[in-house]
Amino acid sequence: MKTTCPYCGVGCGVEVNADAQGWRVCGDAHHPANAGRLCVKGAALGETLTPAGRLLWPQVAGRRVSWQTALDSVAERLQAIIQRHGPDAVAFYASGQLLTEDYYVANKLMKGFLGSGNIDTNSRLCMASAVTGYKRALGADAVPCCYEDFTHAGVIVLVGSNAAWTHPVAYQRLVQAKQQNPALRVVVIDPRRSASCDLADLHLPLSPGSDGALFNGLLRWLAQGGYGDSAMLPQLAQVRETLAAAADWTPERVARACQLPQSEVERFYGLFAEHQRVLTLWCMGINQSSSGSDKCNAILNAHLFSGKIGQPGSGPFSLTGQPNAMGGREAGGLANQLAAQMDFTPENIDRLQRFWHSDRVATQPGLKAVDLFQAIGRGEVKAVWIMGTNPAVSLPDGNAVAQALQRCELVIVSEVMRATDTSAFADILLPAQAWGEKNGTVTNSERRISRQRAFVPPQGEARPDWWILAQVAQRLGYAAAFSWQHPAEIFREHAALSGFENNGRRAFDISGLAQLSNDEWDRLQPVQWPVNADFPQGCARLFSTRRFYHPDGKARLLPVAPAGPRVAASRRWPLMMNTGRIRDQWHTMTRTGLVPRLLQHYSEPFIALHPDDALRHGIWPDALVRIQSRHGWMIARASLTEDQTPGTLFVPMHWNQQYCAEGNVDRLVAPWRCPHSGQPESKQTPVRIQPWHSDWQGALFVRDNVTLAPLCWWCRVPVADGITRFTLAHQGDPRRWLQALLQPEWTLQQAGDDRAFYHLVAWHQGEVKLAFYAAARRPVLDDVSIVAAFQQPPASSASRFALLAGRAVQGETRGKTVCSCFGTGEQQIAAAIRQGALTCAALGQQLKCGTNCGSCLPELKKLIEQYAPQQAEAVSGRSV
Repeated sequence: MKTTCPYCGVGCGVEVNADAQGWRVCGDAHHPANAGRLCVKGAALGETLTPAGRLLWPQVAGRRVSWQTALDSVAERLQAIIQRHGPDAVAFYASGQLLTEDYYVANKLMKGFLGSGNIDTNSRLCMASAVTGYKRALGADAVPCCYEDFTHAGVIVLVGSNAAWTHPVAYQRLVQAKQQNPALRVVVIDPRRSASCDLADLHLPLSPGSDGALFNGLLRWLAQGGYGDSAMLPQLAQVRETLAAAADWTPERVARACQLPQSEVERFYGLFAEHQRVLTLWCMGINQSSSGSDKCNAILNAHLFSGKIGQPGSGPFSLTGQPNAMGGREAGGLANQLAAQMDFTPENIDRLQRFWHSDRVATQPGLKAVDLFQAIGRGEVKAVWIMGTNPAVSLPDGNAVAQALQRCELVIVSEVMRATDTSAFADILLPAQAWGEKNGTVTNSERRISRQRAFVPPQGEARPDWWILAQVAQRLGYAAAFSWQHPAEIFREHAALSGFENNGRRAFDISGLAQLSNDEWDRLQPVQWPVNADFPQGCARLFSTRRFYHPDGKARLLPVAPAGPRVAASRRWPLMMNTGRIRDQWHTMTRTGLVPRLLQHYSEPFIALHPDDALRHGIWPDALVRIQSRHGWMIARASLTEDQTPGTLFVPMHWNQQYCAEGNVDRLVAPWRCPHSGQPESKQTPVRIQPWHSDWQGALFVRDNVTLAPLCWWCRVPVADGITRFTLAHQGDPRRWLQALLQPEWTLQQAGDDRAFYHLVAWHQGEVKLAFYAAARRPVLDDVSIVAAFQQPPASSASRFALLAGRAVQGETRGKTVCSCFGTGEQQIAAAIRQGALTCAALGQQLKCGTNCGSCLPELKKLIEQYAPQQAEAVSGRSV
């Protein structure tokens, strides 16, 4: 079965086949987005197809009920609130994990028939600034580029994007382009030295949030050097005003604002100006800012003025965060747009009323994500229906979000998993179908529509999101408009609307697909919109004709006044915290947290900081630390690295209360947001840091998940089928804490002293039931050997004592996992390097690491740099 990956916006095609071990997932060699490549998350999708933790049936007030009862309850309670308080007292909060058909139904119900604009989506947290930038400049939310442009570019600029980890397959295409064309120059603009810098010819570690100044200076450089495109300039509006706004941004001023050497700034400007084919890729480092929209327009200004758009290898290319963030925008999932990417103009409202045969179409935008949950907290929004997302973890000011949900009169949650931080607040829980069970379409970063196909039966009583919404709509009295029997019917309506009275005035147009039969829709091949009479086979690049979607056909340059973070670092809050993704996890871990190998690379939240900052604040490597902002605090492990710029921290966004106590970083993030896009500033939060002390730290391995006695801090990690490891930290005597977990029939093997050191292994009927290790600092253990003892109990006394010590019986431990695809550890890699494997290819041949998705290649190169000198010294010593 061919389908599409449900993770990032690269939109990789996958092939799924059943075998004796379950479902085997591999890349679809014929899908144009990935040509057979998959990252480790995509390759592990088969391991997520499990009933473990699933929400299997509807619940009302915590009780299992029938679907009819649940749907009746949703409709009756929504109707009652609307009758008392009006439609704006109700809101939907959707997700880039929904399919386009789901989004279309949700938006149609809310904006078309309930009559409120209050439907927004977690795409507000990742793509809203890019949307605003494109619309202001180009007249439409229309990404002009495609992945094929990687192979045509002379310069590729990565700004605010660690694509090596966040979009690994796209990054590997970039690597391949560099290999095929060594003249290709890659510039990485990022305050930290991320894995993506492995490919960089130039890395600009600019001051956090200063990107607007850098690109404003680039526009001035282009204008001063005569690099404006004479053919493009007549097609641009607001040129004079925009150049005037950039006129004072000399290289000297930019260098000061960005805290960069002027020579490096000028080198970047020269590369951009002197190459005809320049591709700029950006992501959350640009978008997630209180001035994110202006930063996007600063990038667009440079491309438009120099004419580097609409041609192979050239253009401003925003990398979408989620699998269907663009599909949601097409269907109207953002609060400030109508369906088919239409704005709230009288003409569009009238058009939609006639198409939907409804006189209740919303006439003004609704509440954007952060504003929406603040309105819930104030009691203005009485009911919220949350679909396929976890805002209690992902939204900024997380404590306030939790309080808002706690006070909300009606919280409805459509979810795949039973226990999430958000579902804990639900009055009504509705089981939704998961990837592999649901059927529909998604759109990736390059406007490519692909099919997600069902290939497994749904777990329990799970239903498609579109069906749940349509059933509620029918109960609210709108049966005629929500009577679909198949998702292909919804797609046809969506496609027809995109072409309705369009006549080339709106960029989004897939009317060429509006007549697909159900079978044709089911067989639909990946295609880039627009798909219409002009482009029956789709369109790879937009704006090659230099005509744009503003009414006059011109693009707009936008005067930009660069702004830094909303709140600067200070004596009280001296460090600037950046949040983001890590390589092997996705969003709030509801899917990837189920897969043990995806927790091998990083198994708990960490705080990356420069060694100088660690010394200044009294922090040791691997210590637990507490970071705090004006809004909240968290505890995580210190990771010291010179990849961080002094004065900055990096903290992953994924951990939640299901996997870690006090590990949610978004509790610290302020709700500051871009005034144009509504996107929050998740990248620059002033914080302070200090050591966090406990009497002991430990690790607990158990056969099944258990309810722990109260603890100061813990982190849960599934390490194998039915085996869980908890990392722990607490006060007092570890023996006393452990007693609550021990069963009287167990045989105990123990070792300890009068202080924090204490090890215990519990046996019953020849099986290991529990293994516990505590010390003053986190004990160094060989997890692989401990887990193996649970699976195959050690028989010899030596192996039992090794288990009690938490070490391998013999040989070197594997060490920290570097390659998740093959479970290759740092110590194994170091040993191979010492033995002469001095290239990534040699390591791959010996250990397989780096030979699958390629995400670990930057780390392999670093390890070669680290251990190769030792190998050289050893060789030198032998030769003496």
